[in-house]
Amino acid sequence: MSNIEIRPSRFGAPVAQKMVAEAQEELTQRYGSGDENPIESVQFDPPEGAFLIAWIDGEPVGCGGWRTISHFDETSGLAEDVAEIKRMYVTPKARNSGVATALLRALEESARESGMRRVVLETGLAQPEAIAFYTKMGYERIPNYGYYKDYPETVSFGRDL
Repeated sequence: MSNIEIRPSRFGAPVAQKMVAEAQEELTQRYGSGDENPIESVQFDPPEGAFLIAWIDGEPVGCGGWRTISHFDETSGLAEDVAEIKRMYVTPKARNSGVATALLRALEESARESGMRRVVLETGLAQPEAIAFYTKMGYERIPNYGYYKDYPETVSFGRDL
């Protein structure tokens, strides 16, 4: 879809918070609660992170951010050039229109420009569409990590930039 516009936003901006609230509501419907992984707005401030909003015809239709994960590596536990995708969401009416692909590619490019060499993310078994999407986009399963490491419904993915 050629009329998708991706723009940076502060995580605390009203439009970003509206989109995040929609994402959390969908997670609550699927899992019984939203993402409880602690997030601070400043984690999405450049150059350690970014938060992006996808727009179509002046309407926000998706969001996502990345934050730097310090001291993370699947094997050694040490790295400083790993970005974690958080709050990736596309409104139901904009799904299957290229928004998620455009948004994810913009997040990856932003992370790459900030010196990140790898991207990781968590999703869950109650989101089979997300699992299929990330697989299609070249992400591979990795060991679970972080806040949801020991949750059996968690599925983690990673991709080198």
